[in-house]
Amino acid sequence: MSTGWSNENQAAYSQTAAGVSFDEGLRKHMLRLYNMVGGGIAVAGFAAIATAYTPLFGMLQASGLNWVVAFAPLIMLFVVSFRMHKMSLSGLHAFYWSFTAIMGVSLAYVFYVYTGESLARVFFITAATFAGASLVGYTTKKNLASMGGFLIMGVIGLIIASVVNIFMASSALQFAISVIGVLVFTGLTAYDTQNQKQLYVATGGGEMAQRMGIMGALSLFINFVNIFQFLLMLLGNRE
Repeated sequence: MSTGWSNENQAAYSQTAAGVSFDEGLRKHMLRLYNMVGGGIAVAGFAAIATAYTPLFGMLQASGLNWVVAFAPLIMLFVVSFRMHKMSLSGLHAFYWSFTAIMGVSLAYVFYVYTGESLARVFFITAATFAGASLVGYTTKKNLASMGGFLIMGVIGLIIASVVNIFMASSALQFAISVIGVLVFTGLTAYDTQNQKQLYVATGGGEMAQRMGIMGALSLFINFVNIFQFLLMLLGNRE
């Protein structure tokens, strides 16, 4: 009588072990991504507070460098989109943390425009919205790939509408932009989360997955900041 496993049992065990190993790898990958997003939000918040409540804010306003700081994140995104594949893993990490810090400096103005109570309230609403959307993206069985192009078009439309409203100064258009902005970046949060899962599957882990994870954290961080800003326009109480 044989006491060993059959070939079928051994194959089944190997497949189960591989599945468990893959699930654990994916879990660690997503945990690293969320830790980076949370860390980026903390860095941005610290940078915003440090700028708003020190002479730096007045210096930026007086020198006109506030406009440089305002457009710096956009310029940085264009640069990294062309150089991402040439940058080392440590270089991408350095870029990410630099980007979140500069984004925080650019957001310092909100402490002068909105009350502290409304900033705290909107922040927690943003965190709940972001977490819910990301959970949907992580757990849904529906492929959200078809949403990607539509949401990117939505972002382009928001940019054009925002530029137009600089000259129109329409409160009705600003309200519509804010509502659509929340919806678009909430949808992008779900899309980007699912996309990170799919990229991990496609790359099988390793350095490529880490590189994509950094860029994924960057996308999710930007989504969080945009949801926060659009919700502030809708729900924030001005000073």
